[in-house]
Amino acid sequence: MASAKSMTDIAYDILCRKKRAVQFNKLWEEVSKLYGASNDRVAQFYSDMTLDSRFASLKDNKWDLIERRKFDESHVDLSAIELDSDEETEEEDQDLVSDSEDY
Repeated sequence: MASAKSMTDIAYDILCRKKRAVQFNKLWEEVSKLYGASNDRVAQFYSDMTLDSRFASLKDNKWDLIERRKFDESHVDLSAIELDSDEETEEEDQDLVSDSEDY
């Protein structure tokens, strides 16, 4: 029987009790038992965890509550990402238009 709580709410409760980061696969084992979910839901659970602002994805596939983490542990430095120039983007957009006209 499925729980009245969502899988992410259950994960939140587990991490609150543990008071430390947990490997994703161990967290999934506990959540799936309590929620009554089969392994075909693991991808949905992972996506939900990623989108839920209460959680922080850490190194070595560990997860923790974001409230227990320093900012630099739970946020990606975007300054190192190179952005396309406007000229390259316009060329890519034109290629997409040309490709769609072939259909």
